[in-house]
Amino acid sequence: MCMLKVTIDKNSGYCFGVEYAIQMAEDALDESGQLYCLGDIVHNDKEVKRLKSKGLQVISREELKTLHDCKVLIRAHGEPPETYQTALQNNIELIDASCPVVLKLQNRIKNAYDKATDEAGQIVIYGKEGHAEVIGLNGQTNQEAIIITTLEDLDKIDYTRPVTLFSQTTKSTQGFYQIKEVISQRIKAHHPTPEAVLFDANDSICRQVSNREPQLEQFAQQHDVILFVSGKKSSNGKALYQVCKRYNERSFFIEDEQDIQPEWLENTETVGVCGATSTPMWLMEQVANFVTDTPAHSLS
Repeated sequence: MCMLKVTIDKNSGYCFGVEYAIQMAEDALDESGQLYCLGDIVHNDKEVKRLKSKGLQVISREELKTLHDCKVLIRAHGEPPETYQTALQNNIELIDASCPVVLKLQNRIKNAYDKATDEAGQIVIYGKEGHAEVIGLNGQTNQEAIIITTLEDLDKIDYTRPVTLFSQTTKSTQGFYQIKEVISQRIKAHHPTPEAVLFDANDSICRQVSNREPQLEQFAQQHDVILFVSGKKSSNGKALYQVCKRYNERSFFIEDEQDIQPEWLENTETVGVCGATSTPMWLMEQVANFVTDTPAHSLS
């Protein structure tokens, strides 16, 4: 039986924002052995479990309100203004690992919101309702932004009033431009003088994330089978997996090596292992080693 050739995608794994947050958490844990984190530090249960074993304790925003005189990590997704207010009131030291790209976007949305308030405009955010980053972005608008996830959600917009569109940093570029085009068409359909309605569309998707789509297109086509490693909570993971699936039907979404089915690897010579921006490299290596070291007929 011939040995499978297994390749890990060198472009997969943590984006710099997540990598920075993980490093800050590990540094703090090495120093004190205990640290609170506001929400899962990354949308990957395996990595969260590893850090919990080192002393990281995940808390909710409600639990944050009950804490005093301690250290709390803000993850890469960023936080709304009220989180910082709570920390100030409760003498909580924040270790702020908010991604610089997210912080810049929060500032842009805050400025756009202040301007829109004066012009009876609307802030629209293309993103996942309830997602940690979106909660932080919406916090810049006093929770008044219109969150758009699907085309059906576009019915929430008043097309006779100014619209300023932004995107969650990890959303699909293709999805954003589709949303932009539909909004533009509806403004033309709903207003007698559409050129009088201000529509400002801001592509705020992180390029480190969006560039992975074309890279994955190539990677998916270069292998017989793709094992896409990601946590089920990762919206970025779901989007990137669909890219793989589009270009290689034999693409499979797994959380770890235990999800691999033997029949996936039948009549296979090359296997590509890749993942989301929230997938740790050690987990992809674990999957690759498992496939390499285990005969296909005994995989379980």
